[in-house]
Amino acid sequence: MLSVLVNVAIGLLTSLVGLGLGTLWERGRRRRAVYRRAAFFGTRPGEHCVIVVGTKHGQPGTTQQRDLRAVVELTVLLSELGCRVSVESGELRGSNGDRTEFCVGGPIGGSNPRTGGHLTAHLPGVRIVPFSDRRDSVAIAVGGERYYFDQGHQEYAVVAKFTPPESSRPVLLVCGQSSVANQAAVHFLRREYAQVVRSVASTDQYCLVVKVSDIGVYSFHRSVLERDVSAEAFAAVG
Repeated sequence: MLSVLVNVAIGLLTSLVGLGLGTLWERGRRRRAVYRRAAFFGTRPGEHCVIVVGTKHGQPGTTQQRDLRAVVELTVLLSELGCRVSVESGELRGSNGDRTEFCVGGPIGGSNPRTGGHLTAHLPGVRIVPFSDRRDSVAIAVGGERYYFDQGHQEYAVVAKFTPPESSRPVLLVCGQSSVANQAAVHFLRREYAQVVRSVASTDQYCLVVKVSDIGVYSFHRSVLERDVSAEAFAAVG
């Protein structure tokens, strides 16, 4: 009888130890996954991040509804990664310092002047064609290609990550041809970041073109990685 009880006790103890080890392994696996995801976006759990968002063209103090939705999606993402978040306007000046910066919105029409500054200072190979009545209005020019703006049908966004030399944390830039493209790019990154990790040479610095198509039917949801333009984007134009 005693041996039976001993065997039962050993069995229970073994089960409890196994359950505990399994719980610890699963917790560790989830923690590693969070840290890998955070590293791609340039953050660490517990850190402070800043989201810089543009305004409506010519309407200071207002923000496009879809840009606000992009900010909400970024805030949810960063909350999942255990980060604290603050939001600033595109008029923000100075270094991002020890805060990872997420800068959303293009510079056309003065919407997000900080984006324009980032492009000039860190992405010399990328140019946004000024607004006009020409076919290439608001086109993204990089690597000898132009990505044309077909409003409400097919649009593009540049997504870039880099660390300014005066900062200790990186900037993640989302520069779309419209607020729809901005939202599409943020949604794509949140959903498909693992695909992007496999596509880029380095997760410390990259520049991508994201395409959103069939907007009239699928809104911002049909977004894909069009091309990795990292080499061209960061190279000085000769």
